[in-house]
Amino acid sequence: MKKYHPSTPSRRHMSTISFKKYLTASEPHKALTHGFKRDVGRNAFGRITVRHQGGGHKKLYRAVDFVYNKKDIPATITTIEYDPFRTGFIALVNYADGEKRYVLVPKTTKVGDKFIVSETAEVVTGNRLPLKKIPVGTFVYNVEIRPEGGARLVRSAGSFGQVIANDAGFTHIKMPSTEVRRVDENAWASIGTVSNDENRLVNIGKAGRSRWLGIRPTVRGTAQNPVDHPHGGGEGRQGRGLRRAKTRWGKPSGKGQKTRTPKKYSNVFIVSRRRVGKAKKGE
Repeated sequence: MKKYHPSTPSRRHMSTISFKKYLTASEPHKALTHGFKRDVGRNAFGRITVRHQGGGHKKLYRAVDFVYNKKDIPATITTIEYDPFRTGFIALVNYADGEKRYVLVPKTTKVGDKFIVSETAEVVTGNRLPLKKIPVGTFVYNVEIRPEGGARLVRSAGSFGQVIANDAGFTHIKMPSTEVRRVDENAWASIGTVSNDENRLVNIGKAGRSRWLGIRPTVRGTAQNPVDHPHGGGEGRQGRGLRRAKTRWGKPSGKGQKTRTPKKYSNVFIVSRRRVGKAKKGE
């Protein structure tokens, strides 16, 4: 981590990642980039569905390959780069047939390393193979939910899932959230841990830096009026006056409460729910 001299109050605790130690290129591969209109938290009807998003620095999108449909063709990592749209680092890889693609890079990988997507691949960092071929106890990332459906799970910096069992056509994976989930054994996953594990240690330092990242301010419920939030109202600073914390719409929020949708389609695949609330000592 990179620390700074406390030349201003916000600099005092601010920290950043020492990118020079990890990255080998400062400009992306132009053929794999494009611009686009940002959603900034809005759905197809233009209504805000995710709050506190908008603004931020202009970004160029890198087309990262999460499908990995080039099977049995060795690939060599040529650069390791920063991607403004994700917390992990990406790598420009050169396949043996000459095609170039961006992929999410695992921890400890460096320029010149090779990997392969194959059912007969070795179980080594970076290689990708079906879950049924991965031994119990192995750390995985870029996990598919459905075979050939593209990586959907375990993609953020420093995260990993762990294969803990194989049973009745499903592989049980322990997620970063501690949830244990069943995934089709024919789905594919990459071996290893996502790069840039120092990301969780970054201290933003000041409000302006959050705005650069496209994060808009959050107003506390207790600071609002009762018409706007269940925690609002009262003369001066007040407690919320409720036994359980609520969202703006009256639904349970955080603080050890279960917030998962009761009829969510994927409930049948959950073997063990994630732990909620503050972690106990020793957990």
